[in-house]
Amino acid sequence: MNTPAELKYTKDHEWVKIEGNVATIGITDFAQGELGDIVYVDVDTLDDELGGGDVFGSVEAVKTVSDLFLPIAGTVTEFNAALEDQPELLNTDPYGNGWIIKLELAADADQSELLTAEEYQEVIG
Repeated sequence: MNTPAELKYTKDHEWVKIEGNVATIGITDFAQGELGDIVYVDVDTLDDELGGGDVFGSVEAVKTVSDLFLPIAGTVTEFNAALEDQPELLNTDPYGNGWIIKLELAADADQSELLTAEEYQEVIG
């Protein structure tokens, strides 16, 4: 199970990479493994200002549909357009080319709920 140490994580199995006031967000290797073959990614919150914990989209796999929860408050500024034609990037490269959105962090964005790689490993056992 791949859990890069430089990223932050949520109990809902999203990862976050924060650079300045921009966060790149995707789903973890554990999440893609649980979902199975991903066939569609839906994000209709582009340019929306959302709070931490809000649903920003969904991932459809062969057997299920799963909501995506925003780990931190901000405005969705970019959707990974490559996922429109290649949703399987979430399976094959969840921490690289399989990122889902970029977010401009809210001024008061609370990062206290984000987990380290070690804490996330404890969550998934």
